Amino acid sequence: MTILIDHLADITGHRDRERADTLLLDTLRELLAPATVALHRCTGDSQSLQWRSRVPITGRGRRARDTGMVTRFEAHLVEEVDPAWMECLRRHQILEVEGHPTVMLLPLVVTGQGVGVVEVRSNGALGRHTRQTARAIVRLYGNFLALLDYGERDALTGLFNRKTFNECFMRIVLGSAPGAAAAGEAAEPPLSHYMAVLNLDHMKKVNDTFGHLVGDEVLLITSRVMRTALRTEEGLFRFGGEEFVVLLEAVDEESARQVLDRVREQVSQQHYPQAERVTVSIGFTELRPSDLPTSAIERADRALHLAKASGRNRVTGPAAMAQAGLEVAADYGGDVDLF
Repeated sequence: MTILIDHLADITGHRDRERADTLLLDTLRELLAPATVALHRCTGDSQSLQWRSRVPITGRGRRARDTGMVTRFEAHLVEEVDPAWMECLRRHQILEVEGHPTVMLLPLVVTGQGVGVVEVRSNGALGRHTRQTARAIVRLYGNFLALLDYGERDALTGLFNRKTFNECFMRIVLGSAPGAAAAGEAAEPPLSHYMAVLNLDHMKKVNDTFGHLVGDEVLLITSRVMRTALRTEEGLFRFGGEEFVVLLEAVDEESARQVLDRVREQVSQQHYPQAERVTVSIGFTELRPSDLPTSAIERADRALHLAKASGRNRVTGPAAMAQAGLEVAADYGGDVDLF
């Protein structure tokens, strides 16, 4: 019992969701000793769910709870969804699939909504006490995520809020700084990080014409479209009003532009019940190791203003800024001493 409580204290002692996911999987692996354990998360609405499977990478035999670092995930977008996952979420009940290995699926439920499935594969049947323990751990984890959501998500759209953005931003910048890799780990070629500011076009006209209830409906639908277009909700934030922010990884600027243009296109093609058609303008910038949130937001805002001035419903980045002869704002983040 003491070991279990210690594990639960570790899980609930962190607000970093990726690390908490890792600790959940490590806890189940150590307590249940299964063949494999994985977490399958889903985002989007019921008509267009996107699934992403995650398995923690615990190189060199370390457990995630033994280190202060965030363990990376091996993650991939699921093209063919197992129907049993959908059934598990629909019923909000444990499903067991007989065979070799035996598969147990546990629904991850947050404030009444299924957000994922924990899959445990074992070489033999799990006992009743083991199943109950696993169910209780996953239920507690869902309650923990609900408490995080209360302070970290926007009440209307369910997206992460500005406070959460600041924390995620600094994790990215500090993680991309020279020397940030763990000692003894082989450095992988890093992806570049980009930040985009998205602003819905003519929202004042929507609110003035149809009222703020319709305006809220537009924001809610748009947030769902963006989740689907980005295939995840991680790195997607509402700043307030009609402004959103995206943090994303890409191999280069053109790849980032293509991802953001997919968001722009899907928003413009979406039918809105009252407003009918809504468009979005997007400005983005590449993040720098010396950035603070204010400096990166300033650069992205400058690109957004160019997108608005160029006719709206478009994506503008550093290349377009340079082509227009506009200087990118200089850094004023500087070196920061962390104590």
